[in-house]
Amino acid sequence: MSLHRIPLAAAVLAAAGSFLVSAPAHAWAPAATAPIHPGVQTITGGTNQCTANFVFQDSAGAVYIGQAAHCASTGAATSTNGCLATTMPLNTTVTVGGALWPAKMVYSSWIAMKAVPEPSTSFQCQYNDLAIVALDSRDWGRVNPSVPYWGGPRAVRTAPLSTGNLVYSYGNSSLRFGIAATSPKRGISLGDTGGGWSHGLYTLTPGIPGDSGSGFLDANGDAFGVLSTISVAPIPASNNAGDLSKEIAYMQAHSTFTTANVVPGDVPFVARVP
Repeated sequence: MSLHRIPLAAAVLAAAGSFLVSAPAHAWAPAATAPIHPGVQTITGGTNQCTANFVFQDSAGAVYIGQAAHCASTGAATSTNGCLATTMPLNTTVTVGGALWPAKMVYSSWIAMKAVPEPSTSFQCQYNDLAIVALDSRDWGRVNPSVPYWGGPRAVRTAPLSTGNLVYSYGNSSLRFGIAATSPKRGISLGDTGGGWSHGLYTLTPGIPGDSGSGFLDANGDAFGVLSTISVAPIPASNNAGDLSKEIAYMQAHSTFTTANVVPGDVPFVARVP
């Protein structure tokens, strides 16, 4: 397996029902025009390019956007064990697509698991791959939580995924040369692994470097996964996504972000063929 985050320089060359919060005190920007939303690109530490998954909010109203913890990795692309791999520290600056102000990585599962510490052989260390990025309050009014093209998320799925279940994602890595038709992705589940901490997935347009951190929805529009790695088995160019419900529960139990949760989209989910 390998990580999906990509150094910015390489990207430039190539391109040349639970876990939901109630409505915020402030109004979301309209989905059709909001510049910050699930699927925008993020650049962590000025070097590592990834894709945002879902919008988060805490009980105090602060707004965050999620990405993969490995988006802050300082190690090799094959260093996928979060308890052994090296990472940039908390409060590392993150440039978020559509934001006017710098954001900060304020939670990383990789950092949290080292602090516990978790045994490196655990499923958590292998598959728990979530970070949240605090947006500057001046950008909150530029955010919409709806997933482009699909709508949702409706809720966060806590049930396992069976082989053959339909899955949906959205992202637009610059490695795709801005081709909008490749942004929405539809595929199938290859079944769960790692004690339910990971979901194998296959889409007709597989996730590529720069797509790391993308969010996945099930056929009901429920958020269930965060794109983590590329696999060579059981299907070449398939992907693995960490289980979002387990990653959120871990964050709430092992950090100060005890109330940070996914925000539901204000556009209804529609399962259609891209």
